[in-house]
Amino acid sequence: MKTPWWFLHKTPLAFLLLPVSWIYYLVGRCVYLFRKICVYKSRRPIICVGNILAGGVGKTPIVRQIAEFLDAPVVMRGYKKSAKTGNIGDEAVMLARSGIQVHVGDRKSNIILLDKQSDDNTPIVMDDGFQNPKIKKSISVLVFDQSLGYGNGFLIPAGPMRETRRAIKRADAIIVIRNARPRKRFVLPTDIPVFYATNKTVSPYGAREKLFAFAGIGYPKKFFASLQNVVGKKSFADHYQYTDDDLKKLMNLAARRKAKLITTEKDWVRLPDAARDEIKYAKLETIIDDNFWQWLGDKIKCQH
Repeated sequence: MKTPWWFLHKTPLAFLLLPVSWIYYLVGRCVYLFRKICVYKSRRPIICVGNILAGGVGKTPIVRQIAEFLDAPVVMRGYKKSAKTGNIGDEAVMLARSGIQVHVGDRKSNIILLDKQSDDNTPIVMDDGFQNPKIKKSISVLVFDQSLGYGNGFLIPAGPMRETRRAIKRADAIIVIRNARPRKRFVLPTDIPVFYATNKTVSPYGAREKLFAFAGIGYPKKFFASLQNVVGKKSFADHYQYTDDDLKKLMNLAARRKAKLITTEKDWVRLPDAARDEIKYAKLETIIDDNFWQWLGDKIKCQH
């Protein structure tokens, strides 16, 4: 589904949905406490990279950076699996394309399997799972985007929040992705280390090339705004599975504007093989401030 338009604004519809949000919160707390009964503690450090917003904050590039830095495997659920992504999900394909060892499925089962298969003590990076208490985390890192902040501050479905802001206290550190237009009233706790990261979108085309951009991600507007000379754009639902008909329409729209089609890497891996030869993606480069790596190294040493 597309990210609901009211997630970023306190609209009348958002207020109408607040009673449903309270029910969501109460049910979520009951499930959390029930799942906490059988906690698994790995002999390897578990680094959880998560968020408290329902997607779109740019967590996957952060996971990739940490996994590459530590030469660590990644365990993840593999959301929206399909034949086009080898039935492991687009985010898993993105990480695997970078040479990272990725294990898709039930995260607890995969961590237990990794513990049994090898005597390796390398940390394991867990993509998402901040709300999953079945696994004991050694380090929990939350990711935020300055342009999104807390959205409208309401819980699902009235807003994008999976949990209340109080949940941030469970994190060991926060990574904030910088944005030229930071969201107002986005205030973080002062007693948790906060580090910053910078995103840079690298287009495969020159600055004068006309572009028709399309994306099926949490917040497509962020992608569109990162490109130059965009003469047309089309957004789809998050993790959208493109059909041949979709691609024909996109190619026709681009041809009318004498533009090149461009998309995100996450969308590109969901395209059919033939379409990948014709459509290029803009690479998202994420640079995390150096002081985070010093903090992470020190924190891991304390786990041994």
